[in-house]
Amino acid sequence: MFFDPLLYGFVFLGLFTPGPNVIMLTSSGARFGFARSLPHLFGVVLGVGITAAVTSMGVGAIVTASPWVNLALKTGAGAFILWMAWGLWKASAKPRAAADPDARPLSFWAAVLFQWINPKVWAVAFAASAGYGAAQAMWFEALRLGVAFSSVNLMVLLFWTAAGSLLTALLEHALAWKIFLRVMAVLLALSTLLVFR
Repeated sequence: MFFDPLLYGFVFLGLFTPGPNVIMLTSSGARFGFARSLPHLFGVVLGVGITAAVTSMGVGAIVTASPWVNLALKTGAGAFILWMAWGLWKASAKPRAAADPDARPLSFWAAVLFQWINPKVWAVAFAASAGYGAAQAMWFEALRLGVAFSSVNLMVLLFWTAAGSLLTALLEHALAWKIFLRVMAVLLALSTLLVFR
C-alpha cells in the first residue's frame, strides 16, 4: 500500500516536534518573513524527502553500522548546527522592518544539503523505514518514504514558518527581538545534544 496512514502519522509526529529544521524555519519566518523563507523551506522539503528515500534503500543501515561514518555525520551536524546557532545569537536585534538588508535566509541548496547531516531526519527516516517498510521493490519503498516525508514536512514547515512570521507582531521592540533570537539560538544549540546521545 502506497499510502499508509500509520506511516504518515509517525512521520508527522517525528517532524512536527522541534528540531533543527523547525527552529531554523521558525526563526527565518520571524527574521525574514514568510515569502523570503520559502527557498529555505522548499530546500528542507526536498532534502528530507531524498534522505528518507535513500535511507529506505539501505544507506541508513550503512551509516549506523559504520562508527566512522556515523561519527563524521554527527560531528558535521553538530558543527553546522552550532554555527547556525551562533549566527542567530549575534544576529541584529532590530525588528524585521529595520533589520540588516544584507542578511539572508538559508538558501535552497544549503537547506537540501543540511538534511544529509541532520540527525533528527536520519533518525526518523531510519525508524520509519524499519517500522513501516512494506517489503516492496526497493524503488517503490524509496518513492513511498520520499513522498511521505516530503508531503508531511511541507505541511509542518509551512505551519512553523508562518508561525515565525506571525511572531513579528509580538516582537516590535529591539529587546523583544533580541530575547527571541537568543532563545532560538540556545534551543538550536541544545538540539546538538540529540546528535550525540
